[in-house]
Amino acid sequence: MCRYRDLFIDFDDTLYDTHGNAVIALRETFEAFRLDRYFPDPQVFYDTYWTANIDLWSWYSKGEITRDYLIIERFRRPLSVGVGLEVTEQLCLDIGDKFLDFCSTKPGVVEGAHELMDYLRRRDYRMHMTSNGFHEVQYKKLAACGLKDYFDTVILSEDAGANKPSKQFFDYAFQLSGASPATTLMIGDNLQTDILGALSAGLDAMLFNRWDVEPTDIPQAPTYVVSSLNEIRHIL
Repeated sequence: MCRYRDLFIDFDDTLYDTHGNAVIALRETFEAFRLDRYFPDPQVFYDTYWTANIDLWSWYSKGEITRDYLIIERFRRPLSVGVGLEVTEQLCLDIGDKFLDFCSTKPGVVEGAHELMDYLRRRDYRMHMTSNGFHEVQYKKLAACGLKDYFDTVILSEDAGANKPSKQFFDYAFQLSGASPATTLMIGDNLQTDILGALSAGLDAMLFNRWDVEPTDIPQAPTYVVSSLNEIRHIL
């Protein structure tokens, strides 16, 4: 008999193919603003964006920068590489808004996501989405990819007042969901925000090792490690 009653499940890049969808949305944004006038090689813009985005989300999860700073800065950096482009705060905001609009309509999920959620629902787990993503965007993405109805609770960092991996986020998650650490498993792809955050909060954690990270990079090993969503069905 499985000892877990509740599952805290990360959304972005665990179930929803955030990276793959964003690659498409970034190209659409580049074309919508005719940025080819300033970037003879679009790859320069894309590469600079992804480098900035990874850094900024890492800082944001630690509470070191604000949401507003992230939204502007992740486009200010790549736009600043353009030739002859006047980079204003308003331009960064306009491009950021359009990018998020494109992102939120994309339906792509990680391979096996729907099958896993069907399986977990049949097993009567209570499932709770946990995310550091922006409030207005996450609900649109949930609807676009058809995963919204699987979740008993949607737990977002903006509502919690703190990001994963902070204890405040997980305390809020327990309060909102009614889950208990002893009977809850966290499932996620991010070793720091999902796995270390959950272990520090006193619950078991399953790393979906989508990015081939080294699990020993954190002080405490994950309770489980899987390389595909399908493997989770052999454990739960």
